[in-house]
Amino acid sequence: MNSLSYKGYTAQVEYDEDDRIFVGHLAGIDDIVGFHGMNTAALEQAFHEAVDSYLAISDETGRPAQSPYTGELTLHISPAVHAAVVAAAEGHGKSIDQWAAEVLERAAGR
Repeated sequence: MNSLSYKGYTAQVEYDEDDRIFVGHLAGIDDIVGFHGMNTAALEQAFHEAVDSYLAISDETGRPAQSPYTGELTLHISPAVHAAVVAAAEGHGKSIDQWAAEVLERAAGR
C-alpha cells in the first residue's frame, strides 16, 4: 500500500523504519496534513480522521479546503511531439486522452 483515497483526497504513505510506523500525508494540495498508524487498519482510520478534521477546520475557519487534483491536465508540447502523440494514440486505436492516461499511469508506477 503506497497510497490511500478518501473523499476525493489521496495520501502518500511510507514506512518509517526508525519509529516502526506508517506515515502518510495528503498529496495534491499545498496544505500540510499528516497522519500515522502502527498498522494498516490504524493508518486508514488516522487518514480518514485527518481528512475529516481538515475539512472541519476549513469550515470552522472559513478558509476553503484545498481541492485535490481534478484529473484534468494541460500540457504544452512542441508540434512535433504532438504529432507523434497523435500517431501513437491512433496506432493503438485510442484517443489521445485514453493513450496518454495509460502511458502516464505506467510512468507513475500505478
